[in-house]
Amino acid sequence: MHSLQGGAAVPAIASRQRVCALLGTVRLLSGHYLVIITRKVRVGEINRCTVWRVEHTEIIPFSRTAAQLTEEQVRLNSQYVGMLENVLRQPHFYFSHTYDLTQTVQRLHNTTPEFLQIPLHERADQRFVWNAHLLRDLSARPGLGRFCLPLVHGFVSIKQCSLNGCPFTWSLISRRNCYRAGTRLFMRGIDASGHVANMVETEQIVEYQGDRMSFVQTRGSIPLFWSQYPNLRYKPTPALSQRDNHQEACAKHFDAQLFHYGRQVVINLIDQKGVEKRLGDTLSDLVRQLATPSVRYEAFDFHHECRKMRWDRLSILMDRIAEEQQEMGYFLLTRDGVLARVQDGVFRTNCIDCLDRTNVVQSMIAHRQLQHGLQRLAILREDQRLEDHSGFEFLYKNVWADNADLVSIQYSGTPALKTDFTRTGQRTKLGLVRDGYNSLCRYVKNNFMDGLRQDSIDLFLGNYQVDEEEGRTRRSPLAAGADYRLACDRRPPRPAAAYTAETLLYMLFWGLMAYGTSAVILVYGAEFVQNPRLCPRRPRAKTA
Repeated sequence: MHSLQGGAAVPAIASRQRVCALLGTVRLLSGHYLVIITRKVRVGEINRCTVWRVEHTEIIPFSRTAAQLTEEQVRLNSQYVGMLENVLRQPHFYFSHTYDLTQTVQRLHNTTPEFLQIPLHERADQRFVWNAHLLRDLSARPGLGRFCLPLVHGFVSIKQCSLNGCPFTWSLISRRNCYRAGTRLFMRGIDASGHVANMVETEQIVEYQGDRMSFVQTRGSIPLFWSQYPNLRYKPTPALSQRDNHQEACAKHFDAQLFHYGRQVVINLIDQKGVEKRLGDTLSDLVRQLATPSVRYEAFDFHHECRKMRWDRLSILMDRIAEEQQEMGYFLLTRDGVLARVQDGVFRTNCIDCLDRTNVVQSMIAHRQLQHGLQRLAILREDQRLEDHSGFEFLYKNVWADNADLVSIQYSGTPALKTDFTRTGQRTKLGLVRDGYNSLCRYVKNNFMDGLRQDSIDLFLGNYQVDEEEGRTRRSPLAAGADYRLACDRRPPRPAAAYTAETLLYMLFWGLMAYGTSAVILVYGAEFVQNPRLCPRRPRAKTA
């Protein structure tokens, strides 16, 4: 092992390192790096298999050629390592040595015994394997496949519960799709292959005395070619592409959804006015053009229906989809191996971000299924409701709110909005204040920090691969322009007696200058935003 100092390879003292799991390797400018997990936290057990959360990772260099690097390459290599570390610090990554976290209980049941003998990383659902790019070299080497573990990004909660004296395990798993992963404003809509941004599969599992029950929902960006790039405005206007084939991409998306999950009920929670209405109308028309009864569109203007904190009106939506939820059912495998029920379809829920409103609705749908399922398992009596058990109800709401926060942090950079309703069942003024603070944080991060976050994700997932000639004969994308920074003139304040007419004129002049500057910045706001560089998401404006 070597360390890098001034572009030369310097021997480092050998040391022993505890390795919890191997995530793979990545090639940067100075050679290959080994990515390992050095600390893990036990989350719980599913089907008697332990699930772990990644607590700490290390990126260790090996087979280095540092002595051949230029000074510019040393600087770039250090940036690339930092970007990988930036992704691995995001909450939360999960893995298991024996359980396939990428598959739902129903998908695992539908496999053959021979399939279950295949190494985890080979039989994993590649949509949810975040270290698939890192595993390519290792998995191809004979004998090393058994050390390769798929890494899942999202949220996992495993709770030991008891109702009416009946102990059971209740788990919630959210798996983030890695095919169109990124940050909130730089990754929207669909691509030509039918993959959408912020696609998340959420599974609710109950295990009771050998019985196993599962219920799955999905969320994902509106499956159209649309964008909402940051431009320093609080809410950039969504733009619907006029060049791309929406119908073809949307059809591919729902073909994949039907293949993986069966029938679809598309719940759209965006505003039914303004620009958002145009997105909703276009999606409604495309679903109609699919001409299949297996995909149904259900629009519900969340903000309009629940205005003035009337969140009880969500019952309108729940009543509309009640019959379909009963028809689609859930997966239930009894302790004696009898397949009692299967889930034939999912609710695919979205708002603009697929974070806040989406999580509220998903938690309500899952709550209704959980009550029916617990009654079927005889944990609850037919005349009982979950709301009557305050202890479990408190746990349920907080786990779903934690799910909202984690998925939101991973996508937007801040905790979710509206979680006061998820946690308490009521919309509160304190929740509105907290939402305002989180919205402000989102604004700052989405405009001035997400370019680096997007680049880090693209590098980690292999969407961008480092060219060994960067910084030597080829210019690196990281060197393609500097970030914009606003400098402030910091001068000591004058004493109060000095505020004369001259001072007031100065204040008026600089006030007008500040106003004019702000107006110019808003007009050309996109040029002040930190944009991704490795895989640019939009053409940069020409500069003189």
